Amino acid sequence: MKKWLAILLGILLIGLLTGCTTESSGDSDQDNSSDQEQASGDSATLNLNNSEEPTSLDPPQGFDSVSWNVLNNLMEGLTRLGKDHKPQPATAEKWDLSDDGKVYTFHIRDNAKWSNGDDVTAGDFEYAWKRLLNPETASPAAFLGYFIEGGEAYNNGKGSADDVMVKAVNDKELKVTLKAPTGYFLNIISNPAFFPVNQKVAEENEEWYADASSFVGNGPFTLAEWKHDSEILMKKNDHYWDKGTVKLDQVHWAMVNDVNTEYQMYKSGDLDTSGIPPELADKLLDSDEVKIQDQAGTYFYRFNVNKEPFQNKKIRKAFAMVIKQKDIVDYVTKNKEEPAYGFVSYGFTSPSGEDFRKHNGDLVQYDPEQAKKLLKEGMKEEGYDELPPITLSYNTSEAHKAIAETIQQMFKETLGIEVSLENTEWNVFLQNQKDLKHQLSRSSFLADYADPINFLESFITDSSMNRTGWSNKQYDQLIEQAKQETDEAKRWEDMYQAEKVLFDDMPIFPIHFYNQVVLQKDSVSGIVRHPVGYLELKWADKK
Repeated sequence: MKKWLAILLGILLIGLLTGCTTESSGDSDQDNSSDQEQASGDSATLNLNNSEEPTSLDPPQGFDSVSWNVLNNLMEGLTRLGKDHKPQPATAEKWDLSDDGKVYTFHIRDNAKWSNGDDVTAGDFEYAWKRLLNPETASPAAFLGYFIEGGEAYNNGKGSADDVMVKAVNDKELKVTLKAPTGYFLNIISNPAFFPVNQKVAEENEEWYADASSFVGNGPFTLAEWKHDSEILMKKNDHYWDKGTVKLDQVHWAMVNDVNTEYQMYKSGDLDTSGIPPELADKLLDSDEVKIQDQAGTYFYRFNVNKEPFQNKKIRKAFAMVIKQKDIVDYVTKNKEEPAYGFVSYGFTSPSGEDFRKHNGDLVQYDPEQAKKLLKEGMKEEGYDELPPITLSYNTSEAHKAIAETIQQMFKETLGIEVSLENTEWNVFLQNQKDLKHQLSRSSFLADYADPINFLESFITDSSMNRTGWSNKQYDQLIEQAKQETDEAKRWEDMYQAEKVLFDDMPIFPIHFYNQVVLQKDSVSGIVRHPVGYLELKWADKK
């Protein structure tokens, strides 16, 4: 599959020391945007679809693709991923690194401004990062801050904000101390969870992020209009430090979660990009308008090990071993994805030059006879004459529905098990999954930064990204060792072993690794789709 991460990680692990968990899910005003563009002559308005309402535009809460799409263009961290997907100076114009690789000192640009004209200060970053880690914030992204000295203890209620080693030395200088040297730290802090928050604005209005009239950002665009569950309009930010680079005047986002409707809007000119309906894949994938790019992420299902019958490992394995991943990508999704037989996607290259996925191999395989044997043994262990009712849950989407129905049929044909399907809208589904109310539910993971540990840390005990109820001391220890290990060969061995432990217990089963397949009008250029999941419009243009 992929070479992009080999290049990126090589640069991160070698060059940056001298110097980036998640889910994914039309009206008359869209026509008004098109009319507005034509009437203004030179005005460039890009028309996109965000599929759903952002979960939140509060940086520590909007930890998913439908929030990132908007947030990453309204705000900016100390670093920003460039066109080559490597972290580059952004709000910070430069930084210094201590000899031991643990202390970063970031120097914020003198001309870094908020959209209301306020200066962006180091204090805004200290405030935001400690708020990310504050247990009362309950951010699903807080674990990303555990690399910082004192971050994990504060988030777990065992330390204070004063113990978190993020300090504003003065208005334009931020000092950050890490627990251990972390070669990919500059990549991590390009994630929207590490965006600054205007402290003065937030203290005056706790809901500053909830409406266009109160939102204050520091990125290439400002939030001009937000009609909730309908549309968003962003406009070029005249206070942005690099405004000369931004070519678009406006970006209009629709919120349509049906790919067929999206495609029809694309054909009619109401959208400039679109996904491809599966039934049209054979016809459209060879189109000159198709863009296919890598994406580091995995589509998978979670068992809830606290709910019957999935407290039993053998029963979990039986369900996992009747899934035909290749059939799903060939006949259901039809987007040229790679079928997944492990959790970490292709594209991560070890110090010895091996791809992580190829080294660790297939950790789950289709084996109907073994599945039947394990199911029988598991039922006997639990005293079941028959399994309790099972419901498979997914968030509302035709694509998710098609996969769920296919899996439902696989369970029935091979194991003789009838599984019910349940769909709910995204925010309800996500909250139920976090609250461990599902038995079996679909999920997706898009990498937050370019390292395999990001995939694997999702399943440590009590992680907000775990959502399975699964806990394994050996797994937790391996992840902790990998995070502290400075010998790269040993670090990778810990990660290889951790993934094997994960699949030995099987609290999840994978379906496919992600890619990004979109139709894009010839008049549009410069959209950057980072493999880690951020859509970048800073360099976009429309003729």
